[in-house]
Amino acid sequence: MKAFLILEDGTVFTGTHIGADRDIISEIVFNTSMAGYLEVLTDPSYAGQAVCMTYPLIGNYGVCREDMESKKPWPDGFIVRELSRMASNFRKDICIQEFLEQYEIPGIAGIDTRALTKILREKGTMNGMITTNGSYDLSSILPKLKSYTTGKVVEKVTCSQKYEIKGSKTLSENGPLSGQAKFVGEDYAKGIREKRPGTIKKLNGKGKRVALLDLGAKDNIARSLAGRGCDVTVYPAFTRAEEILKDKPDGIMLSNGPGDPKECVSIIKEIKKLYDSQVPVFAICLGHQLMALATGADTFKMKYGHRGGNHPVKDLETGRVYISSQNHGYVVDMDKLDPQVAIPAFINVNDGTNEGLSYVGKNIFTVQFHPEACPGPQDSGYLFDRFIRMMEVGKNA
Repeated sequence: MKAFLILEDGTVFTGTHIGADRDIISEIVFNTSMAGYLEVLTDPSYAGQAVCMTYPLIGNYGVCREDMESKKPWPDGFIVRELSRMASNFRKDICIQEFLEQYEIPGIAGIDTRALTKILREKGTMNGMITTNGSYDLSSILPKLKSYTTGKVVEKVTCSQKYEIKGSKTLSENGPLSGQAKFVGEDYAKGIREKRPGTIKKLNGKGKRVALLDLGAKDNIARSLAGRGCDVTVYPAFTRAEEILKDKPDGIMLSNGPGDPKECVSIIKEIKKLYDSQVPVFAICLGHQLMALATGADTFKMKYGHRGGNHPVKDLETGRVYISSQNHGYVVDMDKLDPQVAIPAFINVNDGTNEGLSYVGKNIFTVQFHPEACPGPQDSGYLFDRFIRMMEVGKNA
């Protein structure tokens, strides 16, 4: 069956229908990752968007549910050059076509994704429609596309009740395993997954207690903390600061998430209270932007954003460059940053935009990129270790 991708500038791509049989209007973005399409699909930061994968062959290793970054996929639509109908992977559970159908995500295959990406890079991110209706009327569709907004999407992706993940600082020959999940109030699908082969060795020692504010958190954030021995309590995005502080965490993590950070008005007010406390804070992506807004800085929408696993970022303190995983369409405005409040800690090597902040006189640092990766390079995973050291200093201060 034919499918059509209609952009708000009037450009129309014709391809083949994949996934669920329904029409959607969404913001169209592109991701340059060469692998990890399942982790991309299950990243809550894509809520309210349709994702175009620039790598030409998607689906060749199928879907292994153990690799999912949340309980379900979140994009409105999926756009690929070629969708593999056969998956060559002994770990796979289902093929990607079945996965898209199961979660009612429509998509389009067989279009020139290179041409689409060039349009989005030259004209900027724009809205679009995926439809199988060949008798579409541009005069009626284009106004709808131009008026579409993602809106307040954090409330769609956050957990409904808090739950706990007990840290288990356990190592195997294949690296750290995640913690044992003890859920409070809800069954968070399969929760944090911990199956990995290899010889297992327990490391003794009580871990730190981390409060993770779930703004649309990927599972691997909690996994990265639990695998380092931390006991993680995950809180819904709209939890009051007083409730988090009442539990006396050693540190607070603000997660990634979707949408325009300025839409999160009530969350920003609570983050300001967390800033005023003496508890160490580490924030990623949307959490990084919200902390900046809570302390008087500003954000703006980028032309087409950073989405992929190959973005170089420079640590301004050491001068070292790391390859990072990223997924964001908004950025902190360094021109409106008060140097008495925060100073730039990382910049993007490609375009010079801000990639991290260090807060003056506070045990707080934030990054725009994803140190937990999945998919992507593990270069900046050391930042979780830095957070743990920061909690040690905070406890002994």
